[in-house]
Amino acid sequence: MPIDPDVAVGAELPGRELRWDSTDVLLYHLTLGADELPYVYEGALCGVLPSFATVASTLRDTEPPEVRMPGVDVDLARVVHGRQELEIHRPLPVAGSCTARSRIVAVHDKGSAAIVVTETVTAYFTSRISIFVKGAGGFGGDRGPDTRVPPPVRAPDAEVLSRTDPRQALWYRLLGDRNPLHVDPVFAARAGFDRPILHGLCTYAMVLKAAIGTDPQRVAGYRARFAGVVYPGETLRTRIWREDHCLILTATVADRDDAPALADAVVTLR
Repeated sequence: MPIDPDVAVGAELPGRELRWDSTDVLLYHLTLGADELPYVYEGALCGVLPSFATVASTLRDTEPPEVRMPGVDVDLARVVHGRQELEIHRPLPVAGSCTARSRIVAVHDKGSAAIVVTETVTAYFTSRISIFVKGAGGFGGDRGPDTRVPPPVRAPDAEVLSRTDPRQALWYRLLGDRNPLHVDPVFAARAGFDRPILHGLCTYAMVLKAAIGTDPQRVAGYRARFAGVVYPGETLRTRIWREDHCLILTATVADRDDAPALADAVVTLR
C-alpha cells in the first residue's frame, strides 16, 4: 500500500535549518522574470517576494525529490503539486535564517487519487503543500474540505500578461527543485505529459508578482490550486479582482485559448 493514512497523518518530518542571502533572493526574482530594478538590485530592493518561502527549504538541494515519508512511499512520476498555501507571519528579510518544522497534517481520498497535505512552520511563514498522487485513492477516506473560490461575477479590475521564457524551467530548477519532470522529455512522457512542464511554483510566484507589482510587503497570505500545466515559453494571463483586504485571482494560458493554470487563488493583504 503506497499510502497508509493511519501511519501518515500526524507524522513528524525531519526539521531543517534554513538560511538565505541576497544572492538567493535576487536569483529567485530573476527566475520568475521579475527584472524590474526593485526586484533585482539590492540598492533599490522593494522587499522579498513572499513566495520565496516555497523555495527557502530547497535552495541547497541537488538531487531529485523523493516522495517518501512515514506512511507514504510513491513513485515521483505519479505525483503533481495540487495546491499551495502560504501564511506570512512577518515579511521575509533579504538575508535570514530560521528553523523549519514539518509534519503530515492530512490524507484525503479523491477516488482515483489521494491528496497528501504537509505543513512546514517557521518564524516567518507557514507553508501547506498538497500533493496529488495518481492512482492512490479509493481507500475510503475523507475527501477533504471544499477550497473553491469562484471569482466575482463582474469584469476583473485588472489583467496582466506575463510571458514565460522557453528556458525558464532550466533556471528555476537551480533553486533546488530538481524534479526531472521539468527538464527530461522521457520522464515527462512517463508522467503523462508530451514535454517537460514549468514548475507549478514558478507559475504560482509569477501570478503573485503580476497581482501585487512591486509591493510585496502587503502580502499576508497566498493560496491557489494548480488547475493545469504551463509549458515554458507560454504566456500567462492573470485576472485580478479587488475585494476587501484581498485579491481574488485566476491564471490561464493565453496561448491555448485560456486553458486553466491556477484557480481558487486568493492573496490576503495586510
